[in-house]
Amino acid sequence: VEILARDLPPAAAGPAAPARWLVAFCDERLVPLEHPESTAGAYKTRLLPRLPGPGPQVLTLTPGLPPAAAAADYAERLLQAFPGEDVPVFDLLVLGVGPDGHTCSLFPGHPLLQEEEKIVAAITDSPKPPPERITLTLPVLKAARMVVFVATGEGKAAVLKRILEGDEENPLPAARVRPGSGQLRWFLDEPAAKELTLPLEKHSIL
Repeated sequence: VEILARDLPPAAAGPAAPARWLVAFCDERLVPLEHPESTAGAYKTRLLPRLPGPGPQVLTLTPGLPPAAAAADYAERLLQAFPGEDVPVFDLLVLGVGPDGHTCSLFPGHPLLQEEEKIVAAITDSPKPPPERITLTLPVLKAARMVVFVATGEGKAAVLKRILEGDEENPLPAARVRPGSGQLRWFLDEPAAKELTLPLEKHSIL
């Protein structure tokens, strides 16, 4: 959120105007909107105020629901926003990656990596607190037209080496995100990319 808030270019008019956007969340913690761990809360306070009005439609969790019900409710509202699609096809997903290789709330070795039926799943045993969350599943991530990963800091260097240059029998969650017909891009700063040997394009944004 910090990088987007800092470097978001001026919003365009016409078809790309914010009023035409749907902003949904790849994962979310089951905490109140004002809680510091709330992704939607961070967007509401740091990013969305930078957009000219009228602003986008923002799909947040229905408060007060237990994890399974929250996931089912979010999935239903996503499908309403993408009529006629069994799996929502996002124009753009912006994802992060943890030092353990997790993305969204899909963690290494977790059964949710095998989920093929649900588009939104509940997790109650997240190894990263808070434990109760919802997350988009891999079928949704793979269906997007464009997936952008953003990773910064030397603490991500080792896991990025594994994700981008490794060939593991049991790939890390972020390494499993391969859009079927869409595009995949990684935006890294120099500390995060320090262990990579593959060719890189250098820019001065991060």
